[in-house]
Amino acid sequence: MSLDTGAAPPSPTPEERSPDLAARPRKAPRRKLSPLVPIGATIVAFIALAAIVSFFWTPFDPLYIDYDHTSVGPGVNGHPLGTDRLGRDIATRLMIGARTALYVGIVAVGIAMLIGTPLGIVAGMTRRNWSESIMRANDILLAFPALLLAIVLAARYGGSITTAMIAIGVASIPGFVRVIRSGTLRVMSTDYVLAARVAGRSSFSIAVRHVLPNVSGLLIVQASSAYAIAILAEAGLSFLGHGAPQSVPSWGRMLYESQSLLTIAPLTALWPGLAIALAVLGFNLLGDGLRDQLDPTLVRS
Repeated sequence: MSLDTGAAPPSPTPEERSPDLAARPRKAPRRKLSPLVPIGATIVAFIALAAIVSFFWTPFDPLYIDYDHTSVGPGVNGHPLGTDRLGRDIATRLMIGARTALYVGIVAVGIAMLIGTPLGIVAGMTRRNWSESIMRANDILLAFPALLLAIVLAARYGGSITTAMIAIGVASIPGFVRVIRSGTLRVMSTDYVLAARVAGRSSFSIAVRHVLPNVSGLLIVQASSAYAIAILAEAGLSFLGHGAPQSVPSWGRMLYESQSLLTIAPLTALWPGLAIALAVLGFNLLGDGLRDQLDPTLVRS
């Protein structure tokens, strides 16, 4: 004998109608592009475009001296941004100075990345004694700023762009070691690395197949931030006479040469200072934006 209460049976849920829906994983929400990325990328692209164009065209010859128009303002005698104390076109020297800054940054960051990345991975994968030894040596190197190291190298080998690149690159190594070691420790605690060890994978294979791809985001962010520091360090070294020689236009040397004109022609110092500030700002914004995009620990609402 069945009882009929007259109530309609409850409608099946979507999971009951299709059991596969309950087992199907939900897609993670896509992150919106950080607004810092396009702003920083636009600034960096503008500076890179000026450097590339300088290979093919400049308003004037960078070494042309116009004694009749020294320290003039923008627009005088066809000079877009005016001239310096020797009558050289400022816009031309800014364009070639961008080429110098980007070149020094590429080489310096490349040196730091090629040395710091393997050291950071080794420090994160080896035993505690070896890891502590690497990190203590890294802390000692961190105590020597790029400026001091460049002065030491300049005293031994003479001031040049090569000296500046080596000094900035070596001084940037500790940052890469610390960041990559932190990422390596996080990767080494995952289950798939444990499975690779159980499967008999070598340490080198784990580093190449698992660790390096998973710390590549941190590597990109650190490289972008280190690039900004390299540009600022190169300008400081050139300002002190330990960077680019006088025959090579450099933003730092342009600032140094404009010191005597601050009261009569302050724009000669404004333009290179603005170029340095924009370059550092662009790479810092790009690095911060990439960190927001690539760092899995940052959760967006």
